[in-house]
Amino acid sequence: MTVYVFEGRVPEIDPSAFVFDNATIIGSVKVGAGVWIGPGAVLRGDYGDIKIGGYTAVEDNCVLHARPGEYTEVGEHVTLGHACIVHTGRVEDWATVGMGAVVSDFARVGRWSAIGEGAVVKGRSEIPAESIAVGVPAKVTGTVSEEYKRIWTEYKQNYNSFCRRYREGLSVVKA
Repeated sequence: MTVYVFEGRVPEIDPSAFVFDNATIIGSVKVGAGVWIGPGAVLRGDYGDIKIGGYTAVEDNCVLHARPGEYTEVGEHVTLGHACIVHTGRVEDWATVGMGAVVSDFARVGRWSAIGEGAVVKGRSEIPAESIAVGVPAKVTGTVSEEYKRIWTEYKQNYNSFCRRYREGLSVVKA
């Protein structure tokens, strides 16, 4: 992993987290216990602050950033799908942000909500807890079922196991 201190802003990464070698973490970024950060992810706390709660998966090529003096906060047991962007937004516990989706400035995604692939949660909007939101701009189209929660708890536990599994089973192939 590439970790940078920037103008005295020092990243804090829990030792139980796993961060890919080609992920980049800059400045005021706090990474909680059991967080898995995938290849190509960029967490840039150069003038804003970023906090990632425990047991969250930040998948490949995600970008997290915050405006000056503001923060991006991602709760516990969250899944941030491949190449999503969270910019000065808040994603609460157990939520899922789909691949390529955007959570924009000062938007809030409620607990156990699901944001569809490619959706855009516009600035200052709020997706209520246990809602399904899709489209551009994201609109609530349904509610999260107990079956969805059961299935996604299993998916999230799989990512939680990646911290240990990648530490033990990942190796570079030499050509």
